[in-house]
Amino acid sequence: MYTKLPEKPTKKMILDLAKKEHVEFVNIQFTDLYGVVKAITVPVDKLESIIDGNVWFDGSSISGFTRICESDMFLKPDLSTFAVLPWTKNGGSTARIIGDVYMPDGSPFEGDPRYILKKILKEAKSMGYDIYLGPELEFFLFERDENGVLRLLPHDRAGYFDQTTDKAADVRREMSHNMRAMGLDVEALHHEVAEGQHEIDIKYTDALSMADQAITLRWVVKETAARFGLHATFMPKPVYGINGSGMHVHQSLFKGGKNMFFSETDKKYHLSTLARQYMAGQLKHVREMNAVINPTVNSYKRLVPGYEAPVYIAWAAKNRSALIRIPRYTEGNVSATRCELRCPDPSCNPYLAFAAMIGAGLAGIKGKYKLVDAVEENIYHFSDAELDRKGIGRLVGSLGEALEEFEKSDLMRNVFGQHTFKEYLAAKHSEWDSFRLSVSGWERDRYMEIY
Repeated sequence: MYTKLPEKPTKKMILDLAKKEHVEFVNIQFTDLYGVVKAITVPVDKLESIIDGNVWFDGSSISGFTRICESDMFLKPDLSTFAVLPWTKNGGSTARIIGDVYMPDGSPFEGDPRYILKKILKEAKSMGYDIYLGPELEFFLFERDENGVLRLLPHDRAGYFDQTTDKAADVRREMSHNMRAMGLDVEALHHEVAEGQHEIDIKYTDALSMADQAITLRWVVKETAARFGLHATFMPKPVYGINGSGMHVHQSLFKGGKNMFFSETDKKYHLSTLARQYMAGQLKHVREMNAVINPTVNSYKRLVPGYEAPVYIAWAAKNRSALIRIPRYTEGNVSATRCELRCPDPSCNPYLAFAAMIGAGLAGIKGKYKLVDAVEENIYHFSDAELDRKGIGRLVGSLGEALEEFEKSDLMRNVFGQHTFKEYLAAKHSEWDSFRLSVSGWERDRYMEIY
């Protein structure tokens, strides 16, 4: 059972809880630029000194962090993220705390993905807004053979919302149990469209907490799957010919507890001018964001027509082929008014992806961008001429193209800061070049005998 902590728990609260839960070790976690969870593990008897004095590490070994000549960095634990790992409770328990990365002089490290999100949220706060997000992370489960080798076949043959009698339902329930035990508010769990594909939804919350929870969700899913002898992957398109995994992100802005996206006068969509400006910002800058919200070579094998992934830059209410969708308004439920960006995928770093999305939305508000008309027809059925006539743009088609858009974006440079912008661009160019120069099995099968 998760012990709910106050927004700013004291050191004594954490030490008392660690004692109550028989904690022996604590993982102080952070992420690299890719969103991979890193951790320094300390014995619990060192926790008090860690809280008081932080924990030092070599940042030069972490992707996108510092050079070897300036490697000393330290983690400052965010005590509100303390949680006991439920799968360690059969003896001495292990807990985790998410840390913020700092430089030796006590200043926040500008390349810490969590700091980058905090920075854009501070800008939103200065404008008077609190930002709430609710991502939907899809994933696949694959089996391993008797030797532990990963089999590239989905572990079930079920479809959308199917209630199965295989272990898929048991795995999802155990994942949900572990998430709840770590403080995530699970709202629903179900089988997705493709065979072996699943989704567990958590309740929307403030953007920073949601980024922490998205990282936690991915980690819990992988850890739980492994305990069932399965491999969980958030790779966007692991299997040819079936749907890929997305991370639709629901977004809304609040001020003083009031949802600023809602409008009583807009009888069709119930969207305020602010909401429309925010959406217009994301539509205008989405190609600049693609390298962040769709960060891998594989991401662009999901973003193709025919598999429910949006590829056209438009918005709508009922139309799920649009890039941004407005979920149905329920009379009286003002707080639920929101927009849903449908192109991000779960391979992204949530801290960076959320920062990019929010930065684009705020740019729309500050610039008073005008939102284009909604497109309620199925855009997949439009010809190229119709798309051009209606002024409907397309997302980028590859990581290489995405990097070109990212590199010339002043907005992304400002959101990321010069250090991270440069490091991220270099890391992703290296990834793209590695893919571009590799020779695949498809190429050998296609060309070896012909030529």
